[in-house]
Amino acid sequence: MKRRVLTNSLWLWSKMMLSVLAIAFAVFYLIRAVPGDITDLHAATGDLTTSDQARMREELGLNASVIEQFAGWLSHAVRGDLGVSLRFQTPVTTMLLDALPDTVMLASAALLIGLFVGGSIALLACAYPQGPFKRIVEALNIWSIAMPTFCIGIIGVLTFSIWLQWLPIRGQLLLPVLIIGLDVAGQVVKPLYEELMDVTRRGFVRTAQSKGLNGWQIAWRHLLPNSSAVVISLIGVIFGTLIGGALTMEVIFGLNGVGGLTFTAIQGRDYPLVQAGLIWMAAAVILVNALAKVLSVAIDPRLRSAE
Repeated sequence: MKRRVLTNSLWLWSKMMLSVLAIAFAVFYLIRAVPGDITDLHAATGDLTTSDQARMREELGLNASVIEQFAGWLSHAVRGDLGVSLRFQTPVTTMLLDALPDTVMLASAALLIGLFVGGSIALLACAYPQGPFKRIVEALNIWSIAMPTFCIGIIGVLTFSIWLQWLPIRGQLLLPVLIIGLDVAGQVVKPLYEELMDVTRRGFVRTAQSKGLNGWQIAWRHLLPNSSAVVISLIGVIFGTLIGGALTMEVIFGLNGVGGLTFTAIQGRDYPLVQAGLIWMAAAVILVNALAKVLSVAIDPRLRSAE
């Protein structure tokens, strides 16, 4: 048993490392495939002559092949050195750590709202099957599938900031949190509702009904604890949504954070900062997915037997 757990852990860790390495190379290659680099930006503003531009490109190592540049970057990255921003001359690790708290605050608030709204509606739909909550489950799920968060963000700015003038255009958290939270709720509510309905057909639920418990008491005390594995397994997908949603919301609403920092770096062709931001986000999604899988296996005996 211990040997199987150790083997599975090593296999999972190896897959994570290979995934991060593949993503790092893809990011490294793709941002250099786009025409123009930071020397072109300086030359376009008249800050560099042609000879200055060639010398700067040589000093930054941009004339080397992508493989050589990636090998050099990787040798430093494994030691925790992600490079220095080409525009700000500041270590990118420091810049990411400074921006991280704002992104974590936005994502955490949206996650709590999404889980509360999605979980509550799924429980109500299960406890009161004759009520309107089942239709709300479907509507919320379709909303999250059909409506991209960046579209809702732009509509929100036009409606509440420009037309009604209730909220400032930039720097406010209310709309971004609600938009991402609603998207998370839509992703959670349908799978959780279906899992809850599956649990209602089990014997211990009929026993609870025979004891006179009402629908809400059964849902809260018996159905939700037995469906928690579904929520945990969805955390990986939800976290990807949170990262993507936070990136677009930070750009639309002018918020400080990893997403806004990465977008600014892309505009400025700041390769080290772009690489660090995108690879950090990808690594975070991979890590959370792996943790969610481990927790799901630990909680759900059906998944343990399938391993």
